[in-house]
Amino acid sequence: MMHFYAQDRMAMFIDGSNLYSAARALGFDIDYKKLLGVFAGKGRLIRAFYYTALTDDQEYSPIRPLVDWLDYNGYTMVTKPAKEYTDATGRRKIKGNMDIELAIDVMEMAERLDHIVLFSGDGDFRRLVEAVQRRGVRVSVVSTIKSSPPMVADELRRQADNFIELQDLAPQIARVHNGAPGSIQPTPARPHPRDAEEEAPYYATEQR
Repeated sequence: MMHFYAQDRMAMFIDGSNLYSAARALGFDIDYKKLLGVFAGKGRLIRAFYYTALTDDQEYSPIRPLVDWLDYNGYTMVTKPAKEYTDATGRRKIKGNMDIELAIDVMEMAERLDHIVLFSGDGDFRRLVEAVQRRGVRVSVVSTIKSSPPMVADELRRQADNFIELQDLAPQIARVHNGAPGSIQPTPARPHPRDAEEEAPYYATEQR
């Protein structure tokens, strides 16, 4: 269940690749316009942050259409260049962890908020959630335990004031595959990325 109050000052913090992976594991794509509308109707939405790394060294970054669309349609984009390197086996990899950027923004915004909605299952955020709770802010975590394996760390789910199962949101936020604005999806090189390191290319674009 979602516990929201109309008078609450609220912000969304979306770990882009983590949310994408959770939705993909459940077999649907997210319509970001619908997603914003669902939570904007739950309280006084102050900001909706979306975090992702970009491969800026390329002439065209395949995630750029999504980033541009979100930027013009109510989301505050937080990006940084992904770093490319070659591992010990000679494979080219891309590293683009946005955890620090997300954590800093949450801490800076906490004093102006009553409710934080964190779209991530990353257990590294448990201490962040605990820290803002000590400031009197309620935290809802959006991820899934219904995928195999579950996409949310148990310690993060237990720490949150409220856990929102992503599959339960699917009827409200799943996109119709008609190529409508906001339907562009970032596609990681692997179906279910688990950490900050991915084999290049980091993203491919899916447009229908």
